[in-house]
Amino acid sequence: MRRNRACLEKARQFKHHLVHSDGVLISSPEYNSGYSGLLKNCIDWASRSEAPDEKSLVAFNGKCASLMSASPSGLGGIRGLVSLRMLLGNLGMTVLPDQVAISNAMKAFNEEGQLVNEKQQQAVMNLGISLVVILNKLNG
Repeated sequence: MRRNRACLEKARQFKHHLVHSDGVLISSPEYNSGYSGLLKNCIDWASRSEAPDEKSLVAFNGKCASLMSASPSGLGGIRGLVSLRMLLGNLGMTVLPDQVAISNAMKAFNEEGQLVNEKQQQAVMNLGISLVVILNKLNG
């Protein structure tokens, strides 16, 4: 019972962060050509209304998202982003067209968790920068 309360509180915190953000950069591993079950559960929890007067999909509707992934495969998790992009769009998010997929993820990061390949590192940085630029334009 205590664990369920702790999980519910974490889900509420996640939703709170989404509600009070203009956009998000989501990174997900690829699991059998899809995004992770944990990410799906988080999105499902955050999509639920908690009060009768709460606007539908308040955590997602009108927000922007950038996507990235990592996978031990040679494709870098790109297949999982297709269904994630569709889901977020269905929830009312604008998903930016650029995305990053890190292939051979088991070798792509050093012991500190940093990308070894400088081009990949710059691509990830550019993804975040693009999201911020778009959000700044939208918010004036």
